[in-house]
Parts: sequence; C-alpha cells; structure tokens
Amino acid sequence: MAITIIPFEPRYAGDFHDLNVAWLEKYFYVEAKDKILLKKCKESIIDLGGFIFFAKLNLEIVGCFSFIKVDEHNYEFGKMAVSEAHQGNGIGQCLMDFAISFAKQKQWHALTLYSSTKLPGALHIYRKYGFVDVALEKDLPYERSDVKMKLEL
Repeated sequence: MAITIIPFEPRYAGDFHDLNVAWLEKYFYVEAKDKILLKKCKESIIDLGGFIFFAKLNLEIVGCFSFIKVDEHNYEFGKMAVSEAHQGNGIGQCLMDFAISFAKQKQWHALTLYSSTKLPGALHIYRKYGFVDVALEKDLPYERSDVKMKLEL
C-alpha cells in the first residue's frame, strides 16, 4: 500500500470536512470551533499561516491533519482523521511521521495538541512520538479536551 502525503488543495476541502466530521461524530460531537475550522478550512487555517495535509491512497483521500498557527515557531497539531475503512493500516503513523518531519524541517519550536482520556489509543501513540502532558489552560478551545500535550522539537 503506497500512501502519498500531499498538501492542501481547495478540491480536497470537502474531504477534510467529511473525514473529521465522521471521526467527531463517532467519538464526540461537532463543536462550534470545529464547524469554523472544517467548513472554511482555507480561510481559518491556511490563510492564517497554517497547513493541511492529506494521505492519498491511489486516487482516494484516506486521511488528513492540520497545523494551526499559534505563533511563528509553535503550531497546534490537530484535525487528524483516517477514514474508518482504512484504519489499522498504518496511515495514522505515516501522517504522524510526516507531520513531525515537516515541523522539524520548518525549525518550529514545538507542537501542541488537545485530546481526551476517552481516546487511550491516541494518547498512547502521541506519547510514543514524544508528546508529553502539559497543563491545560482555563479557556479550552474544545469542550471534549481534557488532555493537552506538547512535543518540543
């Protein structure tokens, strides 16, 4: 299985939305901030200095993630989703490997992410990649988040 990681193109905005909504609805629900980021991903992520990438298998988009700009050297890693039909095939690992390599290439200082204790598998993978738990701030961007992690690059 040859996975290619490709950058955002407007024609894939619907895939970004659909992959994330499917994941959110399976485990949680779509929150107000999700709606903004997913419905207008170019305006709310790309145009503000962020990045979106996709995992492509043959001609099909099967996964995605984003980097939301916090400041010049720090980004939030998020909106990672893999289609249910392709889970368990290492696509998430390919996305994580690419994401960390890209961030190091850009010479960013750190990546942060928000997650939930309801997702022990995801937390295990993040820790495997070197993310460590850090204190949550008061005004969390997502109601579902009860974990904040950081990876120093």
